[in-house]
Amino acid sequence: MEAPAALPVSLTRPPFTVSVASFVSSFDRFAVSPMLVLIAIDLDVSLAASVAAASGYYLAYGLTQPLWGLLSDRFGRVRVMRWALFGAAVAGAASALMPALATLVVARVVTGACFGAVIPTGLTYVGDTVEPSHRHRALTDLLAAAALGTALATGLGGVVAGLVDWRVGFAVPAVCALVCALSLRSLPEPPRHEGAVQGVRRYLGAVLGQRWALLVFGLAFTEGAIMLGAMPFLATALQHTGLDAAVAGLAITAYGLGLWAFSKLVKRLSGRWPAPLLMLVGGTQLCVGFAIVSVYVSVPTVAVTALLLGGGWSFLHSSLQTWATSVVPEARGTTIAFFACALFVGSAVASWAAGLLADQGRYALLFGLAAAATVPLTAVASLSRRRYGLSSSISYGGAAVTPDADRG
Repeated sequence: MEAPAALPVSLTRPPFTVSVASFVSSFDRFAVSPMLVLIAIDLDVSLAASVAAASGYYLAYGLTQPLWGLLSDRFGRVRVMRWALFGAAVAGAASALMPALATLVVARVVTGACFGAVIPTGLTYVGDTVEPSHRHRALTDLLAAAALGTALATGLGGVVAGLVDWRVGFAVPAVCALVCALSLRSLPEPPRHEGAVQGVRRYLGAVLGQRWALLVFGLAFTEGAIMLGAMPFLATALQHTGLDAAVAGLAITAYGLGLWAFSKLVKRLSGRWPAPLLMLVGGTQLCVGFAIVSVYVSVPTVAVTALLLGGGWSFLHSSLQTWATSVVPEARGTTIAFFACALFVGSAVASWAAGLLADQGRYALLFGLAAAATVPLTAVASLSRRRYGLSSSISYGGAAVTPDADRG
């Protein structure tokens, strides 16, 4: 069934169905963290080996982003999200049935590749349909929906795995993905930029030839390596002290709760604070959070760290992704795809390396490195975003706002 006719650019918030799909995608991505130890025990492999179920997912999630972005620019946002959700439903159900680590990793790689289309395409949909003056707030609303999925995943993932079976944690989002794919049928397609069907070279040339876009991709790679590469090991660090998966999962639920609460605050502040300041606040929270658990790992310290990481992600990542929606507006889908690609390739590389440290119980070094790396990330992001805001204002005739109306 074809998507309804093009939608005018007039929304002020993400459509409910897009928010729900983002919730499901986020749930699937984060549910695995408190399950890694149980997967290792059940499949009789080491923790470092079981991490492949997560890092393979992240890698596929990231590497497929350019493909999804090009397809969404060519065929439409809604159509691509529906295709991807159908694929995620099938692959997710297969993940719950795999009897060995190798086949499980293959199933998770396919699931990650499919779910990888949902949130970035949803971000692009918001970029296409929400007025620039409301865009940061709308993106923050989408982030809040994903945050709720994260909160439930980190809490329920460990509880379900510990009390029922880790396979249920893969089956539930698969069913939800199918429901979302069916629900998106009524969502109208946004208008695409003139020339949107002229082929992939146009988009690749526009995106890869823009120096600000390349900088944003580099920042996203580093952020993914630090944040998404290290955060999944908060639960395993607690399990290393003797706690079970259910308790460990509940402790890191603070991340999702912090992400949800702080995203509401960012929504209020985004029209008042300049983007560089939002980035500075977010990076500071990430640095302090990882520093705390590099000193001592316990339920209280992990909960505080998870809360700070949720706040850091809300402030820093929402600012980066809003920036990404504006640098190459004529190829927004492709830009967001490369942004997400960089983010999750960074997380896949870092989680693989962090898995080696975690297998040796060297969590202080793991989290200490994450805290240290946050300092240059925050400095470069804040200063370059300020410079971008100034250069954009000049190029737009000296206006006091950027083309996004996102104060920089």
